[in-house]
Amino acid sequence: QSQNRQSQPGPIELLTLSACETAEGDERAALGLAGVAVQSGARSTLASLWSIDDRANAFLMVEFYHQLMENPAFSKSQALRQAQLKLVSHPNYAHPSYWAPYVLLGNWL
Repeated sequence: QSQNRQSQPGPIELLTLSACETAEGDERAALGLAGVAVQSGARSTLASLWSIDDRANAFLMVEFYHQLMENPAFSKSQALRQAQLKLVSHPNYAHPSYWAPYVLLGNWL
């Protein structure tokens, strides 16, 4: 039985839901799929509140993970902020509709 406990994986540290409206809730799930993921044991969930541009989303996700890898001292929220700032500085993605829909639920560290 102790062998079963050792083989069970720990909680998910970060679940990234990069599809549109994954943090949009309804009467049954206050924060959509992202809220359900956190309630189910994921420590953190990155999601979006509304429809997002595919290219801007890919740009943000690549930059978010780049920030996490290149800056080990960064929290998830700091990495997200830096990725959003990178989008803001891009001439095609400066409008808030490209960078503002992202939310980080759960543990931000």
